[in-house]
Amino acid sequence: MGVIVGKKNGKAHRRNRIKRLVREFFRLNKSLFPAETDTIVLVNKKNSLDSYQEVRNELLEVLNKCAKSARIS
Repeated sequence: MGVIVGKKNGKAHRRNRIKRLVREFFRLNKSLFPAETDTIVLVNKKNSLDSYQEVRNELLEVLNKCAKSARIS
């Protein structure tokens, strides 16, 4: 898994915190990600991702959208 957080998301300490929160979500929810795939998370806009719950909610929303689009195809 790769995590990319752009400079538009704040200074280094804020970007590093977002990366740590995303990695923690991945660690706790490995079953949501297929073992044979690579996952890249790109945080490309300034969000209020200051807590684990906010990161969790955003990523679950994205994963649900991906799952719905995979079922349609």
